Amino acid sequence: MLTPFHLAIHVTDLAAARAFYADVLGCSEGRSTETWVDFSFFGHQLSLHLGVPFATTDSGKVGAHMVAMPHFGIVLPYDRWRDLADRLEAAGIQWVIPPTARFKGEPGEQWTMFFRDPSGNPIEVKGFKDMGDVFAS
Repeated sequence: MLTPFHLAIHVTDLAAARAFYADVLGCSEGRSTETWVDFSFFGHQLSLHLGVPFATTDSGKVGAHMVAMPHFGIVLPYDRWRDLADRLEAAGIQWVIPPTARFKGEPGEQWTMFFRDPSGNPIEVKGFKDMGDVFAS
């Protein structure tokens, strides 16, 4: 059984973060103070603290793309991934990598999308038609 992870990152504006994580991504808000807010990020604890976001570089080569490192995200069943992709498209999200399939016909075939939150934190959301393929080699 998987257990929830906890990730704490910096954001530059809590109001913008609340709007993005709650209204756009659909995450539910938990506890908060004047300097931080917790969200249920697809069942995991994401703590957003006021501060300078971590530095990233587009140095992670995945297939034909160079992706931001470090980044965080979530792995979803394909139907939930597709619903979220549609929701993000309707919200006018600015894509780093638009919703796309990769590793077609290979072990670990998946769908992915990359975008940034309002503070520039890079997020990847992966989708799998068979969640048993997440660690396929």
